[in-house]
Amino acid sequence: MTAPARRFGAWARALGGLAVLLVLLGWLGAGPFLDGLRLIDAPALAAALAIGAVTTVCCAWRWSLVAGGLGVRLPLPTAVAHCYRAVFLNATLPGGVLGDVHRAVRHGRDVGDVGRGVRAVVWERTAGQVVLAAVAVVVLAAFPSPVRPYLPAVSALLLVAAGLGAVVLARALPTAGPSRWARAARAATADVRAGLLARRTWLGVLVASTVSVAGHLATFVLAARTAGSTAPLTLLVPLTLLALLAMGVPANVAGFGPREGVAAWAFDAAGLTAAEGVAAATVYGALVLVASLPGAAVLVARRVRVPTGTV
Repeated sequence: MTAPARRFGAWARALGGLAVLLVLLGWLGAGPFLDGLRLIDAPALAAALAIGAVTTVCCAWRWSLVAGGLGVRLPLPTAVAHCYRAVFLNATLPGGVLGDVHRAVRHGRDVGDVGRGVRAVVWERTAGQVVLAAVAVVVLAAFPSPVRPYLPAVSALLLVAAGLGAVVLARALPTAGPSRWARAARAATADVRAGLLARRTWLGVLVASTVSVAGHLATFVLAARTAGSTAPLTLLVPLTLLALLAMGVPANVAGFGPREGVAAWAFDAAGLTAAEGVAAATVYGALVLVASLPGAAVLVARRVRVPTGTV
């Protein structure tokens, strides 16, 4: 993909997220966005920082395991610093994925193999999304939610999305010639076996991904309670999972957009209010931003260490 095409795609994704926010503003006004933010207090911020530390370390551990399986060394402390920086960039830049792109390329350059560095991040992120989808299917089947009657169709859509993701990945892998698809499939299979399913990695990847999903759920529930929601957990958790799944859509403005749109719809369809969903999602975004602030310190520390004009 050419540089102009990449820039166009980034702008298109940002505009998509902005369009969702404008629709919500026109429908509900600015009140739901501001009311929840006014209720954020010190205990909520401290809890978000603590949960964020756990989830970030788990993501770093998963990344370190996958990278090691692919043959590129990544010490856990280095992975934690890079993950904090990535979370901060994801929370402050359009698209919600630029931080992950940065850590993938940076690690690849550090180890002298950008291809493996990028693939390590792609596969560890894929593992996290697969576990999130699996948890979502189980929870949405067990508890009432607006999508429960349509869960078979939703599961089918998730499978289709996984298939499309595999196609996109295959196209992105560095292969050439008439057997490009076959070579891509072999490369992907080898990566999965070595990076995700190897005896020394699969359990750690599963545990890290599960704890990370639990941390994001806990943060969203904290955000909903902070915003004033009194809905029972049996109702709140499924709605939270729907909003978290929406965050996988790379079309947002500093993380805001599809998450708030899906939360508004889900809360309203569940018999609560759209305003309550938007408030909870907005507070979640604010708490995630606060939890990512150590990443800003990592950026500042690097700027101090690296002389001006170097890369």
